[in-house]
Amino acid sequence: MSGDRPSPLVIERILRDRQGIWQQIVAERDLNALTGRMLASSAIALACYGAVLGAFHSPLMALTSALKLPLLFLVTLAICLPTLYLFNLVFGARLSVRQSLALVMVAITVTSMLAVAFAPISLFFLITAPDYGFFKLLNVAILTLSAVVGLRFLTGGMQVLNDHGLLAPEAAQAQAAPAAVPVSAQVAEPVAVPVGAAVAGSAGTAPNGAAPDAASPAVAAPAQVPAQAQGQVPAQWPGQPAGVSFPPGMLPPGHPASQHPWGARPTRSAQLAERPASMTLLYIWILLFGFVGTQLAWTLRPFFGDPEQDFALFRSIDGNFYAEILRTIANL
Repeated sequence: MSGDRPSPLVIERILRDRQGIWQQIVAERDLNALTGRMLASSAIALACYGAVLGAFHSPLMALTSALKLPLLFLVTLAICLPTLYLFNLVFGARLSVRQSLALVMVAITVTSMLAVAFAPISLFFLITAPDYGFFKLLNVAILTLSAVVGLRFLTGGMQVLNDHGLLAPEAAQAQAAPAAVPVSAQVAEPVAVPVGAAVAGSAGTAPNGAAPDAASPAVAAPAQVPAQAQGQVPAQWPGQPAGVSFPPGMLPPGHPASQHPWGARPTRSAQLAERPASMTLLYIWILLFGFVGTQLAWTLRPFFGDPEQDFALFRSIDGNFYAEILRTIANL
């Protein structure tokens, strides 16, 4: 599916053609239209799921929850998006505001669509097991799982942008890209020698049985091939005990033979060193987004509506979200 021929459902395009979505964000092509479609789809999906949450109490609570759940996500985005954008600017990323918004909207769209996909399950338990504590924990678990999946899309999109050089400063990229060195410059290139000549040379005689000529390249060629490259001598390094050798894939860091094309792979610490700081800060921003979202949800409650209490648009701000979840688990 091409990015120029979008699916009528934006979530279908995100799931089927996510690489096309990332490339569109990288190129900043029609981002306003894409972001608008994701915003509309997310608002509708969250409104439907919010109505299911509030249906536990009353139709009026279902209506207010349908309005408050999309508001929860959008206000959380408005609070946290400037932090994400400034994090990227401080560490040299070249993301625009539109690119940052589109990336986060992809995560919110996936979260909202996955949550509304769980709506029939939530309705089933609402009808068959109308227990307030269980229903509340079930839907908190659904929203948490949906958010985790959505944020995985966010980290995947940021990784694609990192691969395109949008998360690292240009100067750092120039320093991190060394000139390509041919493998032959790292390991002495052996001279092509016929097998018979090599075997005869090792026996001290010429191929035709004549005395070997010291100036003959056919006899002298095997001496120009490094012993490690021929596989005759196990790899050694300073301080290695005698008789101890390592396969090429297990050579210790810093060993000269590790430059061989079959040498040791980059260590985990080297891979982490190549990760730009903005990718690390993305995970910090995700935690911040979660804390802001849960606290805002506590401020905008009720979403479910305790059946033992009358309808109220908002509750007094006392306690916190996490203490309420622990208390609900203890009361089950």
